[in-house]
Amino acid sequence: MAGTTVQPTSRTRSWWGWGWADAHPDDAECVAMGALLPGTLARPLPVPRVADLDIAGPAVTPPPSLVHLVSDDPADRAAHAMGKAYRDVARALRGRPGRIPDLVARPTDEQGVADLLDWAGDREVAVVPYGGGSSVSGGVEYRGDAHRAVLSLDLTAMGRVLEVDTEGRAARVQAGALGPGLEDQLRPHLLTLRHFPQSFEFSTLGGWLATRAGGHYATGHTHIDDFVQSLRVVTPAGTSSSWRLPASGAGPSPDRLFLGSEGALGVITEAWVRLQERPRHKASAAVTFTDFQDALRAVRALAQSDLSPANCRLLDAGEAALAGAAGGDRSVLVLGFESSDEPVARRLERAVRLALSYGGRRDGAPSGGARGGPSDGTPNGVQGGDAAVRAWRSAFLRMPYLRDGLARMGAVAETFETAATWDRIPGLIEAVRTEVGAAALKATGHPATVNCRLTHVYPDGAAPYFTVLAAGRAGDEVALWDDLKAVASEVLHRHRATITHHHAVGRDHRPGYDLQRPEPFALALRAAKRALDPRGILNPGVLVD
Repeated sequence: MAGTTVQPTSRTRSWWGWGWADAHPDDAECVAMGALLPGTLARPLPVPRVADLDIAGPAVTPPPSLVHLVSDDPADRAAHAMGKAYRDVARALRGRPGRIPDLVARPTDEQGVADLLDWAGDREVAVVPYGGGSSVSGGVEYRGDAHRAVLSLDLTAMGRVLEVDTEGRAARVQAGALGPGLEDQLRPHLLTLRHFPQSFEFSTLGGWLATRAGGHYATGHTHIDDFVQSLRVVTPAGTSSSWRLPASGAGPSPDRLFLGSEGALGVITEAWVRLQERPRHKASAAVTFTDFQDALRAVRALAQSDLSPANCRLLDAGEAALAGAAGGDRSVLVLGFESSDEPVARRLERAVRLALSYGGRRDGAPSGGARGGPSDGTPNGVQGGDAAVRAWRSAFLRMPYLRDGLARMGAVAETFETAATWDRIPGLIEAVRTEVGAAALKATGHPATVNCRLTHVYPDGAAPYFTVLAAGRAGDEVALWDDLKAVASEVLHRHRATITHHHAVGRDHRPGYDLQRPEPFALALRAAKRALDPRGILNPGVLVD
């Protein structure tokens, strides 16, 4: 049974920053935020305009057979030039977005993708696959000048749910489906993919697959990998179509080759994905700690229990204060449970008791126990009750817009994430806070804020997520952030923590990824790249050279 195509919203996406153009802080709010961070500008940088960019005409012209799929509109091209990382926003604010693609193509079917790849290969045109454009690691931009021209291959015109197997709880979905449109098409079947990254509103199924994206949920199925039954991938060497299976032990998985490949090996066009019943029961609570080490021990105990909370997010005192969830002297553990078939209040209370046994304190009354409230892509189990939980939810959704407002004030405001085993977590967090903070102070002359939260937890480790707020250097904000990120990456490598838990490698994380991966695997990956993309046109610079 097929779904229907969801009509796009009339709101306008920001070409230079996060999300919707009408949701960004105004000048007064930017100034108010900047006043809280020493060393920022007196007035915000103006919102950048495409009209102020020097955009040359396209270096190539598509053939008549493809011209209906291709746009050379300057605003369209500028909107596809970068992702949404801090360094992208800072470059746009200074009028330096980098190399703007010559053309933007929007194929409507798999044959169109194949035809565009054939043409691009013949003309030495680099092809950068593009979903929602929410990359924060340099994954959707072209760097360098080795190719004659650059084509941004936008998959969002391929956004339909093509089949739904209600008995097997699975769906065949085109890769360009944006998060809200995908869930809207599944809702009549009372099913959900239940994958809600913070970029849910502005990212696609294909983007999630190509980057091995992590969702909101803290335990269980944390990554999109867990939902994949099969993939269809168009490569310059042909189309790869794996069998739809519940499980298989038949050699190395073909799907695993393309999951996380970031468009360097092929263009993901479809996937069969596993679905779940929509949750009807939700409950949440917050527990505070005066000692962050006690909080870490509590979270580890929860991760190693059989409780499987949907949300188990630990905010250190600084992060809790930034979110308005506490006053700056306590860490906050946000707990949430949900189920499609039974109340979850007892599981929540068991989790709260476990956290209290490690020195936590219960503030307020738990929320939830609700029925009939299907998951809609927002953090789960937040329907009233704890003020701390409500404050965290609001900050979670608003934070990317506030980051862009701080960037307009010349500040560095960015995040990065990692994962490590439990034995390394305390030392890793302390080293990042200390060394990144010291580097920022040395570079700017002003103290920086380096906060931490745990976003995903496992029996054997956790994923720390860091927020860095620092004074900028006027006109040199990108170089400053690159220097701070290099310090952070060195700390991660020294502690054997991954360069990224769920933000992908892209181009920004290449140095760390090159150090992390085993060399025999790198040899195999380069061989796969040569075999599948012999002309080297697919997203050059990501993963391998």
